[in-house]
Formats: sequence, C-alpha cells, structure tokens
Amino acid sequence: MHVLITVMTILAILIRGDYRNWKEYHTTMLYIAVGNLMYNFLCANYLLWKFNPDILSNHTLSEVVYTLIVFPGTVLMFLSKYPNTPKRIFYHYVTWIGVYVGFEIVFLMVDKIFYQHNWHLGWSALFDCVMFPMLRLHYKNPILAYVLSIPIALFLIWYFDVPVHIPMENRLDYTPN
Repeated sequence: MHVLITVMTILAILIRGDYRNWKEYHTTMLYIAVGNLMYNFLCANYLLWKFNPDILSNHTLSEVVYTLIVFPGTVLMFLSKYPNTPKRIFYHYVTWIGVYVGFEIVFLMVDKIFYQHNWHLGWSALFDCVMFPMLRLHYKNPILAYVLSIPIALFLIWYFDVPVHIPMENRLDYTPN
C-alpha cells in the first residue's frame, strides 16, 4: 500500500507536469521532509502513529519513502496548482485534506497504519487542516512558518506527553503519568 501511494504520487506529478517547476517549491518540499524527520526523531520509540510494513520491510523504510518522495511530491502538487480565488482556494484545501484523510482511512481499514498514545484519526485530520495552510505559509513567508511551527510542535509534544526528556533507547518502558 505504501509503495502504491509512492508510485501514484510519482505518476501524478509526471502526468500533471508539476515537476517542471520543482525549483520554485524546493524549500517547502524540504520543510515538509524536515518536519517528518523531526517527528520520527523526537518521537523515536514513542511514535504516535506507525506504518505497518507491506513491500517495504518496516516502518522506518516506509517513512523514508514518505519523507523523500510522497510528502515533497504532495507539496509540489499542492502548491503548483494553487488557485487564486477564495472559493477555489477553499476547495483546494478541502480536496487535499480530504485526500490525506481518505488515504488514512483506507490505511486503517487495511491495517497499514496504527495509532498509539491517544492519537487517532481525528488528530490526523486536524493535523492535515494545519499542515496544508502551513505549507502555503512556508512558501509565501518561510520565517513566519518556522516561527509558528515551534509552538505547534511544542503543543503536540506536551499534549501527547512525548518523552523528549528521556533518551530514545529508554522510551520503550516509559508510561505517562
């Protein structure tokens, strides 16, 4: 399933011709990749969601593929066709959030993702509702996006009691208060 999503992302980029302007969106493609790497690093051994492997042998390899291909590809497709009227902008966000939530529902149904530590589909949907505007903000004003990313990350770390104060190798035995 994860490999299929990756192939679909690559094909969509090629068919839509989005790859032609990749340099314009390069920094935002890196922003989403770094964000996903930070999640995997800060939440190591305390992941809020985790991919069940398919062709790829484990969660880590799946995350590498998402970090390097799917998420940057999402940025490329999302920003390269960004509309300019309020109504179309609204539908653009609804469409992309719907695509992400829809795929996650399918992942849940076929057991390719599972949640831990009180994360659930509602949190994923809310995260998507924040992520897509943050991608646009990063494209238009990177410094502001970085500044706003800090309290968002700190809130999620606090709310889900991510034990960043405990070394990664000791987190497997961590039980929140």
